[in-house]
Amino acid sequence: MTMTVAAVGVHVLDTHVLGVESIPAGSEGQLVDTIRMSPAGTAGGTAVVLSRLGATVRSYGAVGTDPVGDVLLGLLAREGVEVAGLVRKDAAQTSASVLPVRPNGDRPAWHCIGTNGAFTLDDLPGDLLDGVTHLHLGGPEFLGGDAAAELLARARAAGITTSVDVLAPGDPDLLAWIAAALPHTDHLLPNDEQVLGFTGAGTLAEGAQALVAAGAGCVAVTQGARGALVATADGVSEVPAYEVEVVDTTGCGDAFSAGYLRGLSLGRSPVEAAALGCATAAQVAQGLGTDAGSYDLAAVEEVVDTGTA
Repeated sequence: MTMTVAAVGVHVLDTHVLGVESIPAGSEGQLVDTIRMSPAGTAGGTAVVLSRLGATVRSYGAVGTDPVGDVLLGLLAREGVEVAGLVRKDAAQTSASVLPVRPNGDRPAWHCIGTNGAFTLDDLPGDLLDGVTHLHLGGPEFLGGDAAAELLARARAAGITTSVDVLAPGDPDLLAWIAAALPHTDHLLPNDEQVLGFTGAGTLAEGAQALVAAGAGCVAVTQGARGALVATADGVSEVPAYEVEVVDTTGCGDAFSAGYLRGLSLGRSPVEAAALGCATAAQVAQGLGTDAGSYDLAAVEEVVDTGTA
């Protein structure tokens, strides 16, 4: 089935440093295995993976006029993402992160918000929704709940499926800040820490159900090596992860979102779509960055069919 996605919001250039066991003392140096750049962000990373899975993807957001922005636009375009909707702003640098990746796959991060903090609805073109089947909003907290709600409501009124992925850590005040967007969100795609932080719930299932009660049509939660949890008004289901040799967990949440949304576009139920999301995340976990490896929809579907990534 044809899927045309408007990926709106956070776009980031990630620089991964692979093989970091510690930060050198003082001004000392250290040799590492690999230093690599990749497109990322709750909109940008999801856009890349959706393109690999066969969707037509248009990115919308803000980047700087700096060389970092040049690299980010080039990497997105190389993945087949349409980048004409990314406006360039002089006021701030392009959003960027540096991620030292530990041998076990963990990766702390240094992050500069940059132009993502300057993105507004005024940066979106009037023809944003033309021909679009799905609108994915990454980082609604940068727009604020009222503006995010306005955008999502416009999309739903046009018959477009909507999804939202929050970038910031879970916090009740943040949930209050974006609460107006939830009733216009068909699919909310948080991680487990965010769900528990947003709601203060004792269990992930209770927290996800609370977000459904707050207006989200379906909440599909990533929970690392445990896979995913899917909550709707009809109940809660667990979806297991696929066992892989983890190289880097960067971008796994964005990859899950992409696989999940692609599954929905193929007519699958949320639980079936979450299985495709977990299989897609397994591909990304085996390499460095959101754009790691070379896979397509057929390869990811084979993981679901065989149970082996």
